[in-house]
Amino acid sequence: MADSKIGVDVFHDMGDEKADLKEQVHLEETFYILSKKKSVFRVRLTSKGLSLIKETDDSSKEQTILLRDIIGSKCMRSKRRRVGGGSCVCTSLVGHQQLKVVDENSGDLDENDISAYLYIYAYVLKQSRRTLKRERTTITLRFRSYDKYEDNNKEAQKWRTTIKCLLANEPISSVPPVNEKKLLVLLNPKSGPGKARELFQMKVAPILQEAEVPYDLHVTKYANYAREFVRTRNVYNWRGIVAVGGDGVLFEVLNGLFERLDWQQAFAEVPLAVLPCGSGNGLARTICHHYNEPFFHQNMVGLSIALTRGKTAPIDVVRVETKSKIMFSLLSVGWGLLSDIDIESERLRAIGGQRFTLWALARTVGLRRYKGVLSYALIKDVSNLPKAKHTITLSHSVSQDGSLDSPETEAFFDCDEQSDVFTSTVTGNKHQRVDSWYSVNSRRSAFYSTRGSEYHSVTSGGSEMRSPVHACMHGPAPHLPSLMSQLPSHWVHEEGEFVMVHVSYQSYIGEDLLFAPRSELSDGVMWMLIIKAGISRSQIFSFLVTISQGNISEVNNEYIKLIPVSAFRIVPEGQTGYITVDGELVEYGPIQAEIFPNIVNFLTPDTK
Repeated sequence: MADSKIGVDVFHDMGDEKADLKEQVHLEETFYILSKKKSVFRVRLTSKGLSLIKETDDSSKEQTILLRDIIGSKCMRSKRRRVGGGSCVCTSLVGHQQLKVVDENSGDLDENDISAYLYIYAYVLKQSRRTLKRERTTITLRFRSYDKYEDNNKEAQKWRTTIKCLLANEPISSVPPVNEKKLLVLLNPKSGPGKARELFQMKVAPILQEAEVPYDLHVTKYANYAREFVRTRNVYNWRGIVAVGGDGVLFEVLNGLFERLDWQQAFAEVPLAVLPCGSGNGLARTICHHYNEPFFHQNMVGLSIALTRGKTAPIDVVRVETKSKIMFSLLSVGWGLLSDIDIESERLRAIGGQRFTLWALARTVGLRRYKGVLSYALIKDVSNLPKAKHTITLSHSVSQDGSLDSPETEAFFDCDEQSDVFTSTVTGNKHQRVDSWYSVNSRRSAFYSTRGSEYHSVTSGGSEMRSPVHACMHGPAPHLPSLMSQLPSHWVHEEGEFVMVHVSYQSYIGEDLLFAPRSELSDGVMWMLIIKAGISRSQIFSFLVTISQGNISEVNNEYIKLIPVSAFRIVPEGQTGYITVDGELVEYGPIQAEIFPNIVNFLTPDTK
């Protein structure tokens, strides 16, 4: 990442020229470059950003640093010069021998220099060959119009306060806005190649420091540490929860919050964020895609800036039910080929995302087929969907003992607790009850209890038994019947052999896998990819190449189709295979899912 610096010395002079009527000018001063006596910078701080107009006798050039690219600023003082030192306070800050500045509270100050220095930190979007990238830029403004440091510092602080108000989208005042809440950072040190801690300290922490955003960093110590943490702590003490690692640690955070009785309030008041240090990184790639933010492997500049901005957007979640568990998902559910690749390539985790490519070749050679029944609620017209509301009412979704009390459940079945039969409100047929109170397939088991489960440490100190915990899964009331019950008559059913069924609700399922180009973060649509048995290995190989190039929407033949659905159920035959949710392995057997729009708020870039 390039680091360019613009350094100018200032002699106070208020400009009087007319400003652009389209933007409000908050501050304006003229800065003289001592090494070039005929060159000055006229600097304006406007509602759009920082305008730098370089004026000489012959020409005038203007550069604007957009407000959305500025992350923070800091006032500094010059450092005491050493005997024989090469720096000089009377030279331009541009060049190899730049003036050294330190914190105002440092004991190594140059008392002879009465100047106040304002450092403005920005990460500017620039075109680099065929791609966009962010370039770190530091603008240094030297205030020395007055004879005392205190007066010069007052001028610098006025600029700094105005910048902070603009960045916080608050009215301009003499007091800078303060948000004392910290970010909660949950970091999985074993994500991907195991470099999450190093990447955070090198690439993320400096940006948070420049933006003056405090954070609490907690490194996960065992499986489900993040899940247990957010379930049991007062999450309202933090301004947001940041999952650092792969999609797995975010999966833990999401489900830990759904295990809280106050899950609705938690999601409404505490936004989530993800920083990609894993192998898949599908959701992080999707967010950058939708907000036109450059995304490079292990380059987290754009998403780190999003943490400092506080801009949020709603995102869909999917409620997933297996025979014994309820969970919530942000990314995908898979059965067959892609899940096989994801799980079996774990042994190559050390090489990062390349493990998927290598194992895809292996699985293409040894192509497998899976028999089962696939059912889904087809969305006939994606373009004509009702617009998702920003908030939805999810009242009566759960009671403390896990029983369900929601009028929405009557849409499918009228279940009499005292009877062994139930009557379908769709067909009117009577069926033997299969979702009794004691059955794991009961609708009431939707709020799955993990009583008696054990957590083991994965730290170097050996395995450590965790205390048993009791956690109930809450969340929005399901609209679907129980997993083993009859589905509505309008659903589509396909029975036979499949190479894979993969359902995604995000555009990308990996850094380089554009799965659903038409997907939005919150649209109430899941995109189901079905590949039937009978397809040749060469066709599979061609498909994998196509999906890696983002052309999956062009694939549609007798074996492959991509369709929009609002809910689905997979009932595999046999006991051998893998089913994954957000890349996490779940029990093999019947599984169903439905989508709920606008449940979670996510911290997003400010570039859309």
